[in-house]
Amino acid sequence: MTAPERVDQALLICAVALVLIAGGLLLARIWRGPSMLDRAISLDVCAALIIAGLGAKSAFDRDPFYFPIMLVLAFLGFTGSVGIARFIAVRDRPRDPAGSPPHSDDPQEGSR
Repeated sequence: MTAPERVDQALLICAVALVLIAGGLLLARIWRGPSMLDRAISLDVCAALIIAGLGAKSAFDRDPFYFPIMLVLAFLGFTGSVGIARFIAVRDRPRDPAGSPPHSDDPQEGSR
C-alpha cells in the first residue's frame, strides 16, 4: 500500500469515527431533548449523518453507487424538516380567546 492510500484510509477511518461519535451524541439529544423542536432538529441531523456515512462508504469503496441514494435521503430530510417546522409553527401560533385572528398593532395592516 502506498503512502497516499494509507493517508486516504486513515482519513476515512477518522471520518467514520467522527460520524459514529456524532451519532451517539445525537441519540442522547433525541432522548434528552427538552422540547419537540430539539428532537425534530436531531432527526434532521440524523438524516445528515446517514448521508455522511454513505458518503464515507462510497469513498472507501470508490464506488458511486450510493450517490443517488444520498440525494434521495437529502430530499427526504429537507421535506421532513420543512413539514415539522410548519407543524410546530401552526401549533405554537398564539390564539385569541374569542377565536378571532390575532390583532396587529400596525395601522397599515388593515388597509392592505
